[in-house]
Amino acid sequence: MIDPDAFQPSEDPAETLATVVALRRLADSLERQAVAAALEKGWSWARVAQCLGISKQAAHKRLSDLVTVNRR
Repeated sequence: MIDPDAFQPSEDPAETLATVVALRRLADSLERQAVAAALEKGWSWARVAQCLGISKQAAHKRLSDLVTVNRR
C-alpha cells in the first residue's frame, strides 16, 4: 500500500498538481478494475457501493458501463 503520510510535495506547485492528477487517474483505473472483477464474481451493486463508501445509485451511475463491457 501507499503511505500518504510519506508523500513530500514538490517545491514546484505544478509538479505537485501533476502528481495529484496522475494519482487520480491511477485510482480511477484501479477502482474500475476492482469493480469489474467484483461484478464478474457476482457481486451486487449494493455490495460494491458499500465497499466504495457511496450509494448504490452513485456506484451504478458512475460505473454501470462496466456491465456492458463485461457482457460483450
